[in-house]
Amino acid sequence: MSALITARELGHSFGPRTLFAGLSLSFAEGDRVGVIGPNGAGKTTLLRILAGRLEADEGELHRRRGLRLATVDQDDTFDAGATVLEVAERSAAADPRPTEDDTERRVRVSIALDQLGFRAPGQRVAELSGGWRKRLAIAAALAADPEVLLLDEPTNHLDLDGILWLEEMLLSSRLLAYVVISHDRAFLDRVANRVVEVAPQYPGGAFACTGSYSTFLEKRAEYLRGRAQYRDSLANRVRRELEWLRRGPKARTTKAQARIDEADRLVAELDRVREELETSTAGIEMAASGRRTKRLVVASGVDKSLGGRRLLDGLDLVLQPGQRLGVVGANGSGKSTLLKLIEGELEPDSGVIRRADALRIVHFDQAREHLDQSLPLRRAFAPDGDTVLYRDREVHVVTWARRFQFRDDQLDQPVGELSGGEQARVHIARLMLRPADLLLLDEPTNDLDIPTLEVLEESLLDFPGALVLVSHDRYLLDRVCTVLLGLDGGGAATRYADVDQWLADRDRPEQPARPKRTGRPRDKPKRAGLSYLEKREYEGMEETILAAEGELAAAQARLADPAVASDAEAAHEAFLAHEQAKAKVSGLYRRWAELEEKGS
Repeated sequence: MSALITARELGHSFGPRTLFAGLSLSFAEGDRVGVIGPNGAGKTTLLRILAGRLEADEGELHRRRGLRLATVDQDDTFDAGATVLEVAERSAAADPRPTEDDTERRVRVSIALDQLGFRAPGQRVAELSGGWRKRLAIAAALAADPEVLLLDEPTNHLDLDGILWLEEMLLSSRLLAYVVISHDRAFLDRVANRVVEVAPQYPGGAFACTGSYSTFLEKRAEYLRGRAQYRDSLANRVRRELEWLRRGPKARTTKAQARIDEADRLVAELDRVREELETSTAGIEMAASGRRTKRLVVASGVDKSLGGRRLLDGLDLVLQPGQRLGVVGANGSGKSTLLKLIEGELEPDSGVIRRADALRIVHFDQAREHLDQSLPLRRAFAPDGDTVLYRDREVHVVTWARRFQFRDDQLDQPVGELSGGEQARVHIARLMLRPADLLLLDEPTNDLDIPTLEVLEESLLDFPGALVLVSHDRYLLDRVCTVLLGLDGGGAATRYADVDQWLADRDRPEQPARPKRTGRPRDKPKRAGLSYLEKREYEGMEETILAAEGELAAAQARLADPAVASDAEAAHEAFLAHEQAKAKVSGLYRRWAELEEKGS
């Protein structure tokens, strides 16, 4: 495969801060490259350098002559008054083909818009949702007929349908290559055949691996194990050399200067390897209130319509400590509305929602609207002083900021000048200060880097209260949630064991009628169409499901136990037990749906 782009010894800084140095990469035909790395490592800067929109401070960049590139930025800058068609046409005309006339270009633009699902090309940009603006950005890039496509967080603002569509588009495209920055691990696992992690701790500023994201994780773990062994061996050598250097004056007169220089080199090398192996991740740990109430929220027969659309129809739901409910569905299906109903910000049209006395709810809102953009970071954390109160003890604001990967010189920086990922960490840091019985999380993963996502997952798994998680992150949903609630946007809400089951059910050509009421069956009248034994089974379904979900939660906890993960045989047994528990919960919900339908 011939090289399309070759970067040698790239280096770039912003002021005194070095993003990367000595970075060398190449991209060839057929490459489908996923780029990951912590926030602030320079991923977006690297993409701009590859696109030719920014010049690196150091190094060389070569592109194949005549190579056509297009970029999908993380945030678009479209003219709100322009139409969809005008945006795509401007992109296509920006780099016209010498052999192409206006008619051919218009056909190319039409095809790109049609591929992205735009049926009204005269629609104004201002009328588009965030997800459709993202689709327009991709359509505009494709209208330019690129050979290489560079995408910066393309799944942001897309619902799961949009993400699945994007996966299929990339995998079936005729692009020579594409490079995509993303924190969506399931997306990367599907679309990448090569993964590059940009991070300052690696020699050369990056670690690259051929294969899927799952393969990358395995190869990186092998690499880090090897580096850890090298670190331990190096530490032993350094200890021996330091002992030699500390010997008495008589010995010091006989020391060879070369050996002293070698000892200095070994100490410096050990410091570098230790820094490489250290991972700087946010110390996320949600504070629980310690409440022992079994039922935190009980919703019975809840109906809700907005804008003339029925979003929820007869919803039954119980939230208890230890329950982790994932909510999935297309944009506009009512996911955020459900969270607002649970919190009490909205009232149901009919039905009842009961909350435990003095229930403490922490809500991570998707828009992060409670963050004052003008506040300096110091005051966002500590409005009235230099300390924050965390778990009944005072913590200095500098220490608190460092826990979330903020530098001391950022404390006087306005929140509005922070990156999206940094603002997400600010929001989490503020919420952590509030003890909670119930966490409501609306797309908490937007803009978070993968190391922070992994720490957030562990924190949510350890949280003893209840949580409701709205997310398009399939990896996070499957790892954290004990059960999923799928909203169809037409009032129906159905329980599932995992994302795959929801997708399989949703994509069936002909779906059987589902029961309107969801959650756990409670206080139901006798079912006329059920036999005596089936009625007994139906009436006991709540306790059966509760017990099965408890078994699934225990299996998940064992699977996440580091002691189990380090033992291959125990890990295999834990995995099998977890899969059996998931299958049991899935089967119970299917059985309940059958009984509900038969008795209706």
